[in-house]
Amino acid sequence: MHFFCDYIACYKSILKLAFPLLLGQLGNIAVSFADNIMVGHYSTDALASASFVNNTFNVAIMAVLGFTYGLTPLIGAMFVRGDSDRIGRTVRIGLAVNIAFTILVAALMTAFYFNIHRLGQPEHLLPLIRPYYLTVLSGMLFVSVFNVFSQWSFAIGRTGLPTWIVLGANALNIVGNYALIYGHWGAPELGLLGAGFSTLASRVLCAVVLALFFFKASFAKTYLPGFFRGRRTAGEIGKIVTTGFPVSMQMTFETAAFSGAAIFAGWLGAISLAAFQIVVISGMFGFCIYYSIGAAMAIDVSHAAGKGDNAGMRRSTWAGYHIMLVAMGLACCLFLFGGDLVMGLFTEDEAVISLAVTLLVPMALYQAGDATQITFANALRGTSKVMPMLYIAFVSYIVVGLPVTWAMAFPAGMGLYGIVLSFSVCLMLAALLYFVFFIRATRCRLRG
Repeated sequence: MHFFCDYIACYKSILKLAFPLLLGQLGNIAVSFADNIMVGHYSTDALASASFVNNTFNVAIMAVLGFTYGLTPLIGAMFVRGDSDRIGRTVRIGLAVNIAFTILVAALMTAFYFNIHRLGQPEHLLPLIRPYYLTVLSGMLFVSVFNVFSQWSFAIGRTGLPTWIVLGANALNIVGNYALIYGHWGAPELGLLGAGFSTLASRVLCAVVLALFFFKASFAKTYLPGFFRGRRTAGEIGKIVTTGFPVSMQMTFETAAFSGAAIFAGWLGAISLAAFQIVVISGMFGFCIYYSIGAAMAIDVSHAAGKGDNAGMRRSTWAGYHIMLVAMGLACCLFLFGGDLVMGLFTEDEAVISLAVTLLVPMALYQAGDATQITFANALRGTSKVMPMLYIAFVSYIVVGLPVTWAMAFPAGMGLYGIVLSFSVCLMLAALLYFVFFIRATRCRLRG
């Protein structure tokens, strides 16, 4: 009972913050499901092409998102101290730095576009892949702008605002998909490209609406003087970069492991690539729940860090992990006992469904690693001691993860089953290392 009383306040705080985030993430996964269901029923080739582009672009999108995530612990610590001017200035500097970073990432993805044909994907998919790729590329800047303002909103405890904006935009995205993929209501039938245009429109809408809230809402007026008149310094720019860049690279390396796996799946043929996409999208259901809990926990940790409350940081982290374990157990049950029904939603191609169903056990296995690594990665992010995240992710996902995935798929002869099973290796390694460095960081703070 004493143990429960110590943690009950943390449970309540994390769940209160996580609930709007969870709604937003469930909205995102609903759109991803709808996208892939509509595209999959349009054609297997369209689903396979979407798999390649989405998994490739996830690297770039996660790099951009991760860079914005560095703002959360900085603004969260300022918020508990009531430093509104510095919050406004940090949002302005963060906006400029993140836009510059996004332009750099977009330039790299443009160079990648001209080398798609060298990656060994099925030749007949390239006419579908290329135009869809360009629509996703066009939305990157809007993703960055929206998430800068989202991190500000999350850090000041208003987690619901970005959520409701995303849910509204997602609803319009689904309607747009229905019209543009199949050519309903007088719209042209664009297939996969129609899904790209609809997603682009929703990303533009999200960025514009949330920016208007920052500049026009009454609760945000206290931050505007710092935004417009505060003088930026090299130290503040450096702090944002050194806090955001390691998180960005951590998410980039993690996503690169999955994107590399998508390329390997493409080497096995269009059926394997389509089945891989179904598994990844289904697995995202668990990830979105874990992310919501982890992001809420990071906000609580950042608030404790702003007060210098070392015990509070650790308590919030363990409370988040307790909740995470329950969510992980529920996700595993869904995949193991209802996964075959989920797989059948995406396509009518029996070969794709049969292959995807064989991957349910390894998909359930990697949930434990995913939930644990999200917990302690977000705990480190909340403390703002994020530099180890870069090295951990590089070792876990690039040095170990990609070679293990390749080895299990090809030399070991396990094919797509080996690809999905290999995720457990890199995720558990990352989880262990994040845990070790979080314990070390909080002990250092305690002694300091």
